[in-house]
Amino acid sequence: MNHIQQTLKEYFGFDDLRHGQQQVIETILSGQSAAAIFPTGSGKSLCYQLPAIILPHLTLVISPLLALMKDQLDFLHSKGIAAASVDSSQDKQTSNTIMQQVRSGEIKVLMISVERLKNERFRQFISQIPISMLVVDEAHCISEWGHNFRPDYLKLPFYCQSLNIPQVLLLTATATPAVIEDMSQKFNIDKSNITVTGFYRPNLDLSVLPCEEEDKPQALVDLLCTQAELPTIVYVTLQHTAEQVAQYLQRHGMNALAYHAGLDSELRQSIQQQFMSGNVPCIVATIAFGMGIDKSDIRRVVHFDLPKSIENYSQEIGRAGRDGQQSYCTVLANTSGINVLENFVYGDTPDPQSIHFVLESIYDDQTSSGQWEVMLTRLSRDSNIRQLPLKTLLVYLELKQVIQAKYSYYADYRFKHIVSEIDILARFPEDEKNSERRQFIQAIFSCSKVARTWRSVDFDALWMGYQAGRSRVVAALDYFHEQGLIELESKQITDVYQVIGNQLDHNTLAEDLSTLFKQKEHGDLNRIQTLINLFESPSCLSSKLAAYFLDHDVPNACGHCSVCRNQIAALPKPYLDEVPLVQVEYWVTPYKTAFLNSERSPSWTITSEAITRFLCGIATPLSAQLKANKMEGYGKLEQYPFAQVQKWVKQLP
Repeated sequence: MNHIQQTLKEYFGFDDLRHGQQQVIETILSGQSAAAIFPTGSGKSLCYQLPAIILPHLTLVISPLLALMKDQLDFLHSKGIAAASVDSSQDKQTSNTIMQQVRSGEIKVLMISVERLKNERFRQFISQIPISMLVVDEAHCISEWGHNFRPDYLKLPFYCQSLNIPQVLLLTATATPAVIEDMSQKFNIDKSNITVTGFYRPNLDLSVLPCEEEDKPQALVDLLCTQAELPTIVYVTLQHTAEQVAQYLQRHGMNALAYHAGLDSELRQSIQQQFMSGNVPCIVATIAFGMGIDKSDIRRVVHFDLPKSIENYSQEIGRAGRDGQQSYCTVLANTSGINVLENFVYGDTPDPQSIHFVLESIYDDQTSSGQWEVMLTRLSRDSNIRQLPLKTLLVYLELKQVIQAKYSYYADYRFKHIVSEIDILARFPEDEKNSERRQFIQAIFSCSKVARTWRSVDFDALWMGYQAGRSRVVAALDYFHEQGLIELESKQITDVYQVIGNQLDHNTLAEDLSTLFKQKEHGDLNRIQTLINLFESPSCLSSKLAAYFLDHDVPNACGHCSVCRNQIAALPKPYLDEVPLVQVEYWVTPYKTAFLNSERSPSWTITSEAITRFLCGIATPLSAQLKANKMEGYGKLEQYPFAQVQKWVKQLP
């Protein structure tokens, strides 16, 4: 019995490896990097768990979700494998104990989120540990052309190099040829070391049911009522839709609950547990539900709304029938939902002037030591870039060596002057009555470190030097804020970067970055169209879906999809009236006026994209500041394609 077979039997109790596992494990144990693209539930994790036991040093695993980490750790512990995670749910003492065990070599597998590597102190610690292998779970997140891009994943090749990790294993269930190419290039993985196993699931019955929007609730009831007790997930796009659909099902006598990220975490946990135990057979959920759900007997997955992409669709239907028994996957489909999906994309593409603003902030707000401190929420608001694309922008700037992440901390309080320090002190004249108060205010300013704009309050220095108690300092700052003398921010996480690229041409850099975002937008929009093409396909759905993921070992006609039952879907398209330009102008005018009267007006222009987002009901930090959602025109044209609305906007005088 060879080493692999022996370890497999001793630790995991299996006699044989599944299709694909053998090749990946042998590649890793020969000292090379590899990628495993296996469908959901087909044993990807064993591809790192078994080698981790045999390899001499630590295996470092990047995992995107706490729930996934906990599931995998429970499994490893049950097999007697020394594994741990360093994560945000732990107290400092627990983290320190784990790090000591890692240092001493007691821990074989350490799981972290990618964000952990942004912390300079953690990077310093882990750089001293010999690491045999880096494992990237959900590795498609590294590709901007993938369906679930996570900006911090882009830095993994850099970390791998700087930490001298000799080999990498990439794991994913959903990777198209373009994403596989992108992943393998970024980590220099030889094509012969990429293992793609069959995607085709013969036990899944796929149906596309054309359905007008107003008819969907009743169609869902008709679909579920025949066998209401079957374990079912109904996927929706928006949180409020989850609530509405669950209530509709309840009114029709079904035991269903809503599940989404807006619910309290304890309630979410309880709902998940009720579903796992079978007490609640039907969950109406946003895509927050499913990652890490290991329930093998889910018999139905229904998409009430269109999935975001073919990758999302395959991942979501992949949760059905993991026990190999027949399970049903149905999409209630029309094209009116396309705009909602496209608007998510358009909302995430920053205007060039917003990118310029971020570049200027880096250079204007850095300290004398070249450090730039930033609160993501504030920068998002000030730059008019949503938080996820803003994170992407900051990562792009790291990769272009403009900035380098150092660490993050919780800034207790910081402020910037609306009225100068001298003018504030002038409100407290130097007489007997105000003498002590004036000295106290002067002390606050003396003990507040100054960057270009913002000042951070040093409470320790205030106490040591002036015996000024924290509560009194906070009360004074709150008072100045209420009086409109300062702008105050508190208890927000602050990211600290070192500015390393000072001599850069802002215009060229902003253009390059703007092009990157436009390319990503184009790719995301194409992905939505590809999804519609799949659902309206005249050829076998199972075959077409498998081919998308490079699995060609599939029958041309599966016999268990709606197309094979001669039900080719023609998706209903909404009828949209032409909108007179005078009407568009009427809706837009209050928004333009509010912008011109705002503090942004002198240095910003209101772009056609910004006006189009307003009419399509796409929320941005700017629209929130201007209270755009209270205006009559907000979202008036959300049923219309973004490109069509922008065309009308450009025709306005």
